[in-house]
Amino acid sequence: MNAPSPSQDTLQAQAPRKNGKRRVLLIAFTLVVLAALVAYGAWWFVFARHFESTDDAYVAGNVVQVTPQVGGTVIAIHADDTERVEAGKPLIELDPSDAKVALAQAEAQLAQAVRETRTLFVNTGALNANIALRTTELNRARDDLARRTSLIGTGAVSGEDIEHARNAVKGAESALQAAREQLASNQALTSTTPVAENPNVLRAASQVRAAYLASARTTLPAPITGYVARRSVQVGQRVAPGAPLLSIVPLNSLWVDANFKEVQLAHMRIDQPVTLHSDLYGSDVTYHGKVVGMAAGTGAAFALLPSQNASGNWIKVVQRVPVRIALDPRELAERPLRIGLSMQVKVDIARDDGTSLTTAAAARTAPAYETRVFESADRDADAEIARIIAVNSGAGSAAGSANGSPAVAKK
Repeated sequence: MNAPSPSQDTLQAQAPRKNGKRRVLLIAFTLVVLAALVAYGAWWFVFARHFESTDDAYVAGNVVQVTPQVGGTVIAIHADDTERVEAGKPLIELDPSDAKVALAQAEAQLAQAVRETRTLFVNTGALNANIALRTTELNRARDDLARRTSLIGTGAVSGEDIEHARNAVKGAESALQAAREQLASNQALTSTTPVAENPNVLRAASQVRAAYLASARTTLPAPITGYVARRSVQVGQRVAPGAPLLSIVPLNSLWVDANFKEVQLAHMRIDQPVTLHSDLYGSDVTYHGKVVGMAAGTGAAFALLPSQNASGNWIKVVQRVPVRIALDPRELAERPLRIGLSMQVKVDIARDDGTSLTTAAAARTAPAYETRVFESADRDADAEIARIIAVNSGAGSAAGSANGSPAVAKK
């Protein structure tokens, strides 16, 4: 048998109850949505509107190229890609044979110049003795002339003897004058400068310095501490000055270039705090930094092929401006990053009372980057020049031994 179907009155009685439940659910859903919107609006007004974020951000850093200052053939490579090197450590060695020969020749020329200059100082004493000798001869000639002149009336001397005596006086005077001129000429080369400051010695010393530096530069040191990357040099390769051989990346001084849309920069200022997350470590690792500067133009303005908006087919595109963000060195040491890694960046723009441009007061008073690994070669060259001058000046030459070294060290 078939079950009895509900009557029309029963269905009409159940319909209002179903409509009432649906109305209650719709009202409840609407209230939940409104509450969520109100909560989001409050959250945005109190918190979210004070932040600007972007995922168009990447790790950047210095890529220091190692290039030779002199040409030569590579005979040794002391570091390879991914290896850590310390500043001053030898990286590449070039064949030093030609440089050593040039240095030996320059040192020999300096020694000869010092000895020749020292001879000028020694000749001063000889020239003074010669003047004393010529003075004595002149006095004797004058005495002879005076005695002969006093005997003219007696007939003891002839006129020829008197003439010879006068000529002897003139010859002695000329010899004395020549000796004095020789002394003056020698003093012009020695009186105002010691051995080490003589022009000939300085010229030879500059040749030694150039040859010494060329010899020292056959060994290429690491200019900074970092990690080797992009090594292209090979053993046996003939390299020219300025050719890139390898690069060093100091991972302890990285920063982040975040490309924000132009509509996000209105309240962005220097020194605002930044939180960052790297795709390498995920959202569990947070980096902290601060805004240190903004680019002077958009990325499109500095592109290799900038857009030509005046060509007639212009389409407005929201531009992006690179913003440099400095990272906390301690966090960077704990969680090293690599150049080119992607970052998630969020800038706190709640306080926008600063400036978006670097001011004159914040200008650097010291170099942003520098290396001192090349200074030792110049000091060693000065020490070698001073040693050669001291050895070839002799212990008896106070001018060479006492004044040689300081004079060269100042050059």
